[in-house]
Amino acid sequence: MSRLLRANFFRMVKNRMFWIGTVCMALIGTLLPFAHYQMMIKEDYPMYIDNGFFVGAVLIGILLAVFCSLFLGTEYHDGTIRNKIIVGRTRSAIYLANLITCIAAGFFMCAAQFILYLCAGLPLLGPFQMEPKTVLTLTLCVFLLAASLASIFTLVAMCCQNKALTAVICILTAVFFLLFGAYLQTKLNEPEIYSQYQYVNDNGEIETDEAAPNPHYIGGTKRKLYEFLFDFLPGGQALQFSNSDVKNPNLLMLYSGIMVVGTTGAGLAAFRKKI
Repeated sequence: MSRLLRANFFRMVKNRMFWIGTVCMALIGTLLPFAHYQMMIKEDYPMYIDNGFFVGAVLIGILLAVFCSLFLGTEYHDGTIRNKIIVGRTRSAIYLANLITCIAAGFFMCAAQFILYLCAGLPLLGPFQMEPKTVLTLTLCVFLLAASLASIFTLVAMCCQNKALTAVICILTAVFFLLFGAYLQTKLNEPEIYSQYQYVNDNGEIETDEAAPNPHYIGGTKRKLYEFLFDFLPGGQALQFSNSDVKNPNLLMLYSGIMVVGTTGAGLAAFRKKI
């Protein structure tokens, strides 16, 4: 498999979409600290490097969807996979080499954002307010999130021979994860009780609305299901990391690991039958 990896990495560093994705993440890491610094000066409001350090977690899914679909779709389009099998490469080695390459691409893009954010953010915004252990844990969580997304898109790309269709499916999947994660977040953030508040009516009189239960609040088993989906699916994880609002990072890392193992197993089984 080492030869497959060398060939893949050689293709990766020459791939235009890989560098476009890396530049996009690098721009976020460079420009966002400057934007926060300007806001801090203008509004006289303290901003810290913690704000936005993990925001790349939201974008990495879209970038990997495009990269994986085009990078792996080219293998089918050019007949590369067929040639690899003809010369004796096993289907498992081909799949795993492609998976490792896509994960490596995701890691590189994330690292570009983190490193440049540190270079720009530390001089402008000062040190982290979070504990160093928390920063390292969340950073590891984002890398594992990228690995889980890469494994999902590799599964799709290796099981679909149509390059254009693969790109559409991967991109729509990435968008769906984010939109569904935002939906779950909105539902979970609904307060259980509407607080008492006062307002002035049309006659200029002050009226008071008493505290009342929120009919849109989700409780019981349904809430536990929503919380599980918000933690398990990549879209919910990405939103939690971007807001630095993670209650149980170890659980999210476990879920990402399960996603990688599960999709890799399913992808290997499907790829063996397809070719």
